[in-house]
Amino acid sequence: MSSSVRPAAIAAISVGTLVTGFLAYAVYFDHRRRNDPEFRKALKRESKQQARAAKAEAEAAGKEQKKTIHAAVERANEEGFPKDPEEVEGYFMQEVAQGESMCQQGADPVEAALCFYRALKVYPNPRELISIYDKTVPKPVLDILAEMIAIDTSIPVGSKAPSEAGSAGGIE
Repeated sequence: MSSSVRPAAIAAISVGTLVTGFLAYAVYFDHRRRNDPEFRKALKRESKQQARAAKAEAEAAGKEQKKTIHAAVERANEEGFPKDPEEVEGYFMQEVAQGESMCQQGADPVEAALCFYRALKVYPNPRELISIYDKTVPKPVLDILAEMIAIDTSIPVGSKAPSEAGSAGGIE
């Protein structure tokens, strides 16, 4: 009697063996997790290490973003802003449109916030514009803009506008 095994049967047996092996490992791991105190301690240690690493990475990213924001504010102030009323109006409209476009496209939030910052610098009533931004600008971009405003003390926002105080208050 000649034994001819079909390829489909070989594949089914292989898959069955792999699934059985995986399930056996899962049962073994679960049993060990429930009954071995040293294994549980090792899992907790590993989890804490991963949490610490994630926290450190987030802090490093936050510091890097703050440097980027500070550099962007300095760059905008070095470039300067138009003084002529007609140029100011065109500049304002251009920067707001560019910022909105960047937000819709999902571009770099720092660059989008920089556009809104430039528009804010030339707008005659910054408090009014900030209250408009509060309603229209996405929160991540608004938070970056609040940091930019905190860096640049020449923008007269004061304490009379509670909306920007709430936005800037959570960023440090």
